[in-house]
Amino acid sequence: MKNKWVFSSLLILIISTLMAILLSSWTRAVVWAQEPTPNSTGVTVTVIYTEEINIRDGPSTVLYEVIGKMQPGETAAALGASPGRDWIQIVFPTGPGGVAWVHTSLIEISAGTLRVIEPPPTATPRVTATIDPTLAAAYVFEPTAVRKPTFTPPPPLDVPIFTEVPKENNIEQIPMGMFVVVLGITGFLGYYLSTFRGRKK
Repeated sequence: MKNKWVFSSLLILIISTLMAILLSSWTRAVVWAQEPTPNSTGVTVTVIYTEEINIRDGPSTVLYEVIGKMQPGETAAALGASPGRDWIQIVFPTGPGGVAWVHTSLIEISAGTLRVIEPPPTATPRVTATIDPTLAAAYVFEPTAVRKPTFTPPPPLDVPIFTEVPKENNIEQIPMGMFVVVLGITGFLGYYLSTFRGRKK
């Protein structure tokens, strides 16, 4: 009876130890799968901007959000570069996947080679642009029926008829140029005669 009790206790102890080892291994495997550690490249970045800078969850100031800050002189391990090489992916433990992105104009990169990393997918826009139907209806204009223009003939034109006035004097028939010529000749003769008389005296 005593041997049975010892054997049962020993068997329970062995089974418990095996279960504890298996459970511990499974727990560590789950933890490692959930928290991957970024692979370091040996390249570091240092903030050279005079003020604190924003770090984002992707390589764009428009498509990605700010997830943290870095102070002047602060360093971080670099993991890779964007396709345009204007953004650097760095190790950032509190960021999504343990990484973040910083613009190259704000940092100094140590010597080394960085692989190209494709940008992460952008977040779905919080607000979808829609058109207010009431506002859109205010700018819809229906053309109104317009009566076609009609042609109205103008009133008859009265053309005045002038009758020729009979000329009373024949003086009006002499052209004005003839008067000018006659006056010029008369003046010339008067000047000539007065000059001739003056020489005679």
